[in-house]
Amino acid sequence: MPLGKSALLRSLVMSFLLAGCTLVHAQDEPDLPPRTVPPPVTEQPAEAPASQQQPSAQQPTQPGQQPSNAPSIAPEANEEAGRFVFKKEVEEVVLHATVTDAAGHLVTQLDRGAFSISQNGIQQTITSFRREDIPVAIGILIDNSGSMRDKRAKVNSAVMNLIRASNPSDEIFVVNFGQTPYLDQDFTSDPHLLEAALHQTSARGTTALYDAVVASAVHLRNNPRLQKKVLLVVTDGQDNMSRETLQEAIRKLQPNRGLTVYAIGLTDEGFTRKAHDALYDLAVTTGGVAYFPQDLEEADSITRTVAHDIRSQYTLAFRPANPNASRDYLSLKVEAHAPGYGRLTVRTRTGYFPAEKPR
Repeated sequence: MPLGKSALLRSLVMSFLLAGCTLVHAQDEPDLPPRTVPPPVTEQPAEAPASQQQPSAQQPTQPGQQPSNAPSIAPEANEEAGRFVFKKEVEEVVLHATVTDAAGHLVTQLDRGAFSISQNGIQQTITSFRREDIPVAIGILIDNSGSMRDKRAKVNSAVMNLIRASNPSDEIFVVNFGQTPYLDQDFTSDPHLLEAALHQTSARGTTALYDAVVASAVHLRNNPRLQKKVLLVVTDGQDNMSRETLQEAIRKLQPNRGLTVYAIGLTDEGFTRKAHDALYDLAVTTGGVAYFPQDLEEADSITRTVAHDIRSQYTLAFRPANPNASRDYLSLKVEAHAPGYGRLTVRTRTGYFPAEKPR
């Protein structure tokens, strides 16, 4: 029987709504598979510039955070007024820097004038400066291979130290990885959910470290609410299964607004020099630190140190004088000098790959 006009209209409206629900669901799919989904991780396309991004499904925000459909922003300091002005800065290069004195103690009270930045040897003008504790997006990656079986309880306890020491507005996710990385807890500030995710272990299989790092970096970039991003990686072995290479992983960690990697290599009879060097390179090139404790008991103090380090960084930014001059790797050097401090050491990433321009 032919439909009347009103029935036909209702049918069209319902079809439209169902199609919309399907689209939203597809957009919400994580780039890291949850434990119940077996397919391997694949990297998502590069994030489009803020001006071209489409609004996504609404996600909850916390005070002081930007909504998920907000444009990319960078803080610009207005120290005289005691406040920060946020404005859109598409081409800014953002650096998170840790400063220590000659004794290795953190130095946290420097002002903008103490810092200088050079790119490929050319001095740059600092456009943004910040030295306060800001919320961070953190990915925690724990090796879930067979050799970790007897170590996971102490590792989980140590990781909880970092979680409890975090800013209450931090957003943290947990990935357990062996041959495949699994997203066992997506971004949350709830320590109980994170602790439960740390116990989602199977402790078997091989180690695809580089794949897990790349996929987790993608997942961090897909969270636009928090600008500062960190990965903590804990493993006791050498990558033996990744499709990604170490060089590819390092490259994908270093766009304009790169993240910082902290790594803990649990040294035992299976931990090789190659594994040591890979963790060192992943961390140091991003401005992070690689730790290699001789005793698992040291992991507790290491995670507390990492938490303090994250909370004590400066955020600096500059706009390259000629952002289109090169698509190749650009080296960076950041220095700090201030009266009364003696020699200061700045730890930040060693360079970056400029973002690809859309065609």
